[in-house]
Amino acid sequence: MAQQPIGDNPQPRPTAFHDPAFIDSPSARPVRILCEYLDPESRFRRLNVKNTIVMFGSARIRPLADAQVRLQAAENNVQKESGNPRFTEELNAARSGVQIARYYDEAQQLARRITEWSDKTRRPAQRFYICSGGGPGIMEAANRGAKDAGGRSIGLNITLPFEQAPNPYQTEDLAFDFHYFFMRKFWFVYLAKALVVFPGGFGTMDELFELLTIVQTQKTSKYMPVVLYGTQYWNEVINWDALARWGMISSEDLSLFRFFDEVEPAFDYLRQELDRIYPPSQKGAGGK
Repeated sequence: MAQQPIGDNPQPRPTAFHDPAFIDSPSARPVRILCEYLDPESRFRRLNVKNTIVMFGSARIRPLADAQVRLQAAENNVQKESGNPRFTEELNAARSGVQIARYYDEAQQLARRITEWSDKTRRPAQRFYICSGGGPGIMEAANRGAKDAGGRSIGLNITLPFEQAPNPYQTEDLAFDFHYFFMRKFWFVYLAKALVVFPGGFGTMDELFELLTIVQTQKTSKYMPVVLYGTQYWNEVINWDALARWGMISSEDLSLFRFFDEVEPAFDYLRQELDRIYPPSQKGAGGK
């Protein structure tokens, strides 16, 4: 029944869940947090999504053609103002961008191979869906590769002041927008059956080390193959052996992940591990 006007106010007061002033208030924060759990859960259940392969990496890695255009622009700027330190910094970044652009292409290839294999050999309830952070760079490459294979993929987007803009390759009804980092992290881990991490910065390191900590401390009982793609990068930016030598981790913790530098060996490792841990149903081959 419609609410009656109160006092001299000619408009009825909205119910609490229709009142933006309340829903956006600190008092309703638990409700908003719960929404970021229930909405993905509802959609995943409806679309029969139970298993994901999460792919992380820098939002700043671009396709080679884009990186080359950026490099040319940076070189032109330096030629015009050779003494400008900002342009020199941009030129160095652009050169690095061309060097690491291969990772965009290889992330795209790996996501395509995983999706083709999963869709061909498994029934829908058993399939592995590529899951990314939904933004540009390696995230875009992952969603793009799944789309190249004609498959569906997940994008766990989040509102950030820069870098994060939803890429056009994630499946529309599997694209989510989060406000709370910890709820986004929950959905990264909860359905994950494997993790592939390409070179990245703070955000990539955050997700990687959090997941490794969860596995190391046995806060999850499932085994997840972890692939670190780009051996030179990972061994240069993180001294893994020093962590063990200083006693900060045990030597056995170094077996929680594997390094790869090529698409096919990484794909073969993931396929073998996932088939071993989650064997497909006999009815799964080519199933719909």
